[in-house]
Amino acid sequence: MAKIKVTQLKSGIKKPQNQKRTLEALGLKRIGQVVEHEDTPSILGMINKVKHLVSTEEA
Repeated sequence: MAKIKVTQLKSGIKKPQNQKRTLEALGLKRIGQVVEHEDTPSILGMINKVKHLVSTEEA
């Protein structure tokens, strides 16, 4: 299965609690951190929920 790299670009401070939890579930803790995930529908849905805080690229 394809991999996708997710990079946190903006802070989760002053964001709704569900967006903070989504960042945490993706494994993102700080700005500039990069994590790699499988390209599954559940991960893509989580990324879509916080798309204004992260950037993605194919790995």
